Amino acid sequence: MGARVVTVKRHENLGLAERTYLPAILKGLATTSRHFFHNLGGWLSGKRTAFVVQYPEERVDFPDAFRGMPVLVALDDGLPKCVACGLCEFACPTDCITIIPGELPARGIERYPEAFQIDMSRCMFCGLCEEACPEEAIVMSREIELASYDRDSMLYQKAELLVPANLLKRRLEFIRAEYDRQPAPRSRNAE
Repeated sequence: MGARVVTVKRHENLGLAERTYLPAILKGLATTSRHFFHNLGGWLSGKRTAFVVQYPEERVDFPDAFRGMPVLVALDDGLPKCVACGLCEFACPTDCITIIPGELPARGIERYPEAFQIDMSRCMFCGLCEEACPEEAIVMSREIELASYDRDSMLYQKAELLVPANLLKRRLEFIRAEYDRQPAPRSRNAE
């Protein structure tokens, strides 16, 4: 397959209309007017022809691959599934995750996060923490509404990040299918 040669006319003589960009402006106004009147006609007739969501009354169902705010998966007893290995903290390119590990010897759990915080003002929703986690303990949720008036309220602690696993079912199934993972066979309650 041969390449096509395009000759660029750098010194073409433009008329007065072309030098004032009048044809380009009229072409842009025609395109804008066509879209405006098409949408206005759809609104007046009650038939929406374009994809429009009346937010916040209507919500969009995001695809399973959508990455929102990272959250911690909670077990049935309310403890986080996290074992405080620190891989998500290490994988985070913005260093917005901070973990302080602790031990629960009475419950048969070797390690768990005593403190787990994410600075959402720095998080870029990249999902690297989710990919690094071997326990499926931190996942990207569908939560995207994180508006705040001050930076201190964007520092989410462990209690605010815990979400029951049944609410994250779609994301967990997506992760397992994407990485060919099997659900963990053991449970902390069994020990």
